[in-house]
Amino acid sequence: MERRSAIKGLGGLLLLPALSYSTESLVTKPVLRIAHLTDIHLKNDLGAPGKYVKCLHHLQQLVPGVDFILNGGDIVFEMNKENISSINAQWALIDQIHRDELDLPVHYCLGNHDVWWNEKDRSQVYYGKRYSLERLGMVKPYNSFTKGGWKFITLDSTHLDIDDTWYIGKLGNVQYNWLKQELENTPEEMPVLIMSHIPILTALLMIQDNIVNRWEMLGGDMHTDTAKIINLFSAHSNVKLCLSGHLHMRDRVEYNKVTYLCNGAVSGAWWNGQRRETAPGYGLIDLYADGTFTEQYIAY
Repeated sequence: MERRSAIKGLGGLLLLPALSYSTESLVTKPVLRIAHLTDIHLKNDLGAPGKYVKCLHHLQQLVPGVDFILNGGDIVFEMNKENISSINAQWALIDQIHRDELDLPVHYCLGNHDVWWNEKDRSQVYYGKRYSLERLGMVKPYNSFTKGGWKFITLDSTHLDIDDTWYIGKLGNVQYNWLKQELENTPEEMPVLIMSHIPILTALLMIQDNIVNRWEMLGGDMHTDTAKIINLFSAHSNVKLCLSGHLHMRDRVEYNKVTYLCNGAVSGAWWNGQRRETAPGYGLIDLYADGTFTEQYIAY
């Protein structure tokens, strides 16, 4: 608690420039300010713990302050095919840093690196998403909550492909029907923010080196059920913003009055500098009562 208090007492509070706000935001007070942190990939290597602490200190010094954090997944560096001692060490590190350095609530979704797919022993008790869910105190990998007059929905993007060997981005029938019911049960006047790990819609797949006259879009890079989800959103005009990560690059796509915002990674290029043109950072979003928002990307 002393270290957390020291963060708040630092003299170098970060006041963000007024130019980052829309004209409307200058005369209307936001109901919530949230930070979107994704693709942290924490491990005890490459200076990652110290850099992540720097990021947490940076966002906790913002003025106005952040109300809570949305963590977009890939929380630890890697669980796929790792042994249990490595997995335990990665999660112990994230627990320790959050305990000592973070004084804000966090809402999570899981990334593909937060799943234990050990094809050598699929009978082991923590196969799949169970380990991460227990560490995070989550009952299931998708959820919803309301705060400040907004509804927040966190989705589970990562599922095994039909060949049962690797992942693709999708919801699946059970989760899709749950999402449909969530939207139907949300009052029309309540704006909705949705967070997934894998982007529902992005233009970043077009950024590939040495590609002429064709692009390759893999099912693990963007939702494979994009058209189905967008069609659902078209029946609910209160869906305003969809946040994602996964690609470690930032873009913003506007389609059919919904903003799809893919933010860069806290880890940048997996703790080796920036990923293409996107520096290590996090998203900062101010939400307003009328369903509008302003957003910016912070290179910490």
